[in-house]
Amino acid sequence: MMKKRDWTLVFCLVPLTWVIDQITKAWANGNLGNLKFYGPVGFVLHHNRGAIWGSFSDLPPILRVVSLSTGGAFLIFIFAAIQYLLPARSLPLRTGMSLLLGGILGNVTDRIIHGEVTDFILFGSQALWTPAFNMADAIQWVGYGLVVYGLIRDGSLLWPDANSRKNLWINPIFQAKYIVTIVGIGVSFAMVAGVFMYTFLKVTIDDLVVGPAHMMEHRFLVPFLWTYAVIAAGFMVSLFVLGRILSHRTAGPVYAFEVYVRDLIRGKDRKFKLRKGDDFKHLEDLAEALRPILNDLSKRQKEEALEQLKKVL
Repeated sequence: MMKKRDWTLVFCLVPLTWVIDQITKAWANGNLGNLKFYGPVGFVLHHNRGAIWGSFSDLPPILRVVSLSTGGAFLIFIFAAIQYLLPARSLPLRTGMSLLLGGILGNVTDRIIHGEVTDFILFGSQALWTPAFNMADAIQWVGYGLVVYGLIRDGSLLWPDANSRKNLWINPIFQAKYIVTIVGIGVSFAMVAGVFMYTFLKVTIDDLVVGPAHMMEHRFLVPFLWTYAVIAAGFMVSLFVLGRILSHRTAGPVYAFEVYVRDLIRGKDRKFKLRKGDDFKHLEDLAEALRPILNDLSKRQKEEALEQLKKVL
């Protein structure tokens, strides 16, 4: 189980990584210039004006700031959700994600404020060297390594091989309703927020521009709609995944308890144990109370009880 010091480590690594990245970039901007090597390590001041996969590079500055800020907030939401949903302590996996988030936010901050990212570290020699990178990039690679190590080391804890409840769709009807409700709320909120922001931006442009505002509307509104659609779609997918996992934590214990009662009636005596993170933990106590009662039933009584269960379930 996670303790207070574990949670402190996991969440403090995010701002710590961000601070280290910003301090080293400020040092590089104030002290570095042309390429210099110190052994296999080189330093050079380089400003990367490109964007991730070329995205956001053509956006007007205002929309770039809004889009990247929203994307950063979305990553924080995903990070918090994953940390909450992880069923195992797995500090390598959790801290790896913290380093990844801190590094990503460090570079996102540069793109928001300056429109470019400062890179200043490279490896090689005067004849051949690697592309320049920064501390955020380096820390992210450490994070990737910790995530992979955590998945390999604690994979059996995250999804035990012996767990008979591997299927996420335990009760499809209940889970579908649960997911539709969550995603429906998200879609409704996204539509309301989208209409508000679109109309606010359009009215503002029309009010500020002297003369026909069609060109300015096209320049701002089209990129806005595309970026908002991408962010909203990512948010809906995240809600779908979260809904499926959370509904499994509700439907799963009920399903497991049903299987346990059937096994006891059929003469298969075993201990009832729920997975970490499941709801309805009190079912474990109820199962222990029922265990001796069901085990003491006669063969005929068990057959009758099994028939009743089939009618009910």
